[in-house]
Amino acid sequence: MTPVAEFFTYAAVGAAAQLIDGSLGMAYGVTSAGMLLSLGMPPAMASASVHYAETFTSGASGVSHWLAGNVRWRLFFMLVIPGVIGAVIGAHLLTHLPSHWVRVLLTPYLLLIGLFLLLRARRSDVFRTDVPRDTVPLGLLAGFLDAVGGGGWSALTVTTLVARKLEPRRVIGSVHLAKCVVSAAAAATFLLSIGAGKYVVMLGLIVGGVVAAPFGALLARRMPPRLATLLAGLTVFGLGINNAISLLR
Repeated sequence: MTPVAEFFTYAAVGAAAQLIDGSLGMAYGVTSAGMLLSLGMPPAMASASVHYAETFTSGASGVSHWLAGNVRWRLFFMLVIPGVIGAVIGAHLLTHLPSHWVRVLLTPYLLLIGLFLLLRARRSDVFRTDVPRDTVPLGLLAGFLDAVGGGGWSALTVTTLVARKLEPRRVIGSVHLAKCVVSAAAAATFLLSIGAGKYVVMLGLIVGGVVAAPFGALLARRMPPRLATLLAGLTVFGLGINNAISLLR
């Protein structure tokens, strides 16, 4: 494959992943990292490439959500500070440890939270206005697992917070803006540890993701909350099934 064809291939993947991620609040890192791993890229380099790209794509998505009125600042700050700490620790450990066990830990969680959201989508609940107290440890855990596994920040934070009856579009917007800072912290750690990686991969993911980011934010703003919850549940459950199949191979 020529460099130009390779660039457009990764740009298309980045655009599709960001459109899903921006509208549902998850799946960019999982989709991108999974593709890179399937092409034989080492886990540390795959996670590094995704986080290099996510620093830009999440920034574009986060700003788009902010302009669309989807960001809740208290929630943002309670996620971003522990998320950065967890991401730095996870990125450092990934350069020395295997990451297969992360899928073992994430798979049952994704399956259970996916089922929980699918059941909740059938109910018409009133959304809570407070921020749950355990948001800080959630951000720490999500930042760590995201850096180690190449994805999972949004899947963990969005599903948990939506399951706790926070308004989906504000959860998605706040999580995405925080994700930009968390990805930058992980990317800086990877850069100091293993270098920049393959530029054509990063550029393709960045360009495709940045172009698609505003459309994802608009979808999140216009989508009915119950539909967003249903789609999030289907996405997370599908990711859990995919991880389970991968573990059984």
